[in-house]
Order: sequence, then structure tokens, then C-alpha cells
Amino acid sequence: MTLQRMDNVGIVVDDLEAAVAFFAELGMELEGKAQIEGRWADRTVGLDGVRCDIAMMRTPDGHGRLELAKYHAPAAIGAGPRNPPHNTLGMHRVMFAVDDIEDVIARLRTHGAELVGELAQYEDSYRLCYVRGAEGIIIALAEQLT
Repeated sequence: MTLQRMDNVGIVVDDLEAAVAFFAELGMELEGKAQIEGRWADRTVGLDGVRCDIAMMRTPDGHGRLELAKYHAPAAIGAGPRNPPHNTLGMHRVMFAVDDIEDVIARLRTHGAELVGELAQYEDSYRLCYVRGAEGIIIALAEQLT
């Protein structure tokens, strides 16, 4: 058997509504919301008494999805510094291709987003940046140049 696809990336957040608003402003679409609980959930994630709300966000092309999860029980725990530098071990960002990077940055700033470094250009190929948004989540933006 071979791998079929990557289905989604899961991100645990404290403020689910702020995270949904941030990714909606980026251009993702809310696919649905649900409350997850029960023995099957406990067994799947290896925790007892799981109760969380999730929001599934999808890219406009329908191929990429983020599952945002707000744990009510057991309570979510921090994994280290709130805003770790990019060279910290573990997953740090999700990258999105955009048409107008400056417009996207401006819209995300209305949701409290800040550039991690600066908007840079890679050769004659891309304009790139890292943005820290809702919940301290870092996203990378790439605008392909003609």
C-alpha cells in the first residue's frame, strides 16, 4: 500500500475563534466545526477524558487543510517558550502561496499578525516572509514572481 495524501495538519490553540478568523483572513475556508469526545477520541490520542472543539479550515483549491483544536479537557499544556525562534526543534510553520504578499500581510496585521523578520526576495523567483499570527502560529508566505 502507498501513501494516498496528506490529509491535514493539526494545531492546538487556546482561542479557536481568533485562529479561525486569522486563517479565514488569509483566505482559507471554514469547512466545518465539531466537538470531539468519547472513548474513541481518548484511545486515538492517548489521553483520558478528551473533550475538544475543532474547526477544519481548507485552502481554496481544496487540497490543503488545517485542523484547529481547542482542548477543554484535559487542559492544553504549553510546549516551551510562547514565541520560540525558528531554529527550535519541532514543527514551526505552514507555508502558503499567495498572489499579493503585501496585501495579505496588511490584512493579517488587522488580526494582530507581525512579521517575524522582513519581506525578502529570493533571486528573481519569490518574495517571502514569515508572519507570526493568532496563537503565535508562524506561517510562511510566498509570492512567485513572473
